[in-house]
Amino acid sequence: MHIHRRTVLTSLGAMALASPLRAQEAPIWSAPVLDLHWHMRRTPEANLAHMNGSGVTKANLLTNGNAVENVRALQAGNSGRFPIWFASADITKPDAEALLTRAVKDGASGFGEIKFPVAADGPELRRMYALAAELNVPIMVHFQEVGHTPTEGTFAAGWKRFAAMLKAFPKTKFIGHADAFWANISADYAEADAYPAGPVVRGGVTDRLLADYPNLFGDMSANSGNNGLSRDAEFTRDFLRRHQGKLMFGSDCNCSDGKGSNTERAAPRMRGKCVARETLGILAASTTPSVFRKLVWDNAHTLLKLPA
Repeated sequence: MHIHRRTVLTSLGAMALASPLRAQEAPIWSAPVLDLHWHMRRTPEANLAHMNGSGVTKANLLTNGNAVENVRALQAGNSGRFPIWFASADITKPDAEALLTRAVKDGASGFGEIKFPVAADGPELRRMYALAAELNVPIMVHFQEVGHTPTEGTFAAGWKRFAAMLKAFPKTKFIGHADAFWANISADYAEADAYPAGPVVRGGVTDRLLADYPNLFGDMSANSGNNGLSRDAEFTRDFLRRHQGKLMFGSDCNCSDGKGSNTERAAPRMRGKCVARETLGILAASTTPSVFRKLVWDNAHTLLKLPA
């Protein structure tokens, strides 16, 4: 979504004045929460309303293009609510490397969300994997093998063969996200449905890659992450325990208030619900308080080298 810079900066400047939206509500969860997957919204009010309503303490802003001025304006006067940001660029264009390098020099902590209709092991993404290693920042990739509409297509297709990329780029810190990443927790996934239901068959590609490769991490955001975590409670408890140092909470949520409002465009199973609240609820019910804190706070701080 393109946002006019002047509109954003005007709105952000207005928020320098005192506002009740800047104050967090009483804690909902047993630990502070960092949302790793937060797409920057049009106004400060919109960003903060969802965070406060869902009990999120801080957020990692995902941005497109040259967003440094917008990010800095939002960060100003918001008491550290937006300590980090990731940058994305059109990786099919020859200037992508220069744009992302500039973003990191301007303060971006990673690349993401990288979502383009190319192969996961194709030349476009290989360039990004190499650059992320060179700049020592993580790269968050949207892996999708099934289109949500007849014309949508796929993004970073080829997750089942991704072990080769993890081997080829051992210094790159990969953050897996989206449909293919989460559907492949089950060994029987056959790319027939974006959001498969039912019990998980152990031995899935994602489960194995998380166990075998120290440079792979998981983003638990969106309907895809929620669907994967909600389909088999016994598997989820074990999965979260085994990968407690590799997974990070994110929302990627469509709702406006952190309570499920304005979700008409969400996946049918999530309409009337806040993805952030639903997923945090699953994590709280499936783990101990110490593991919950790792998943929603400590792991992201460790990966991004932030003081916790």
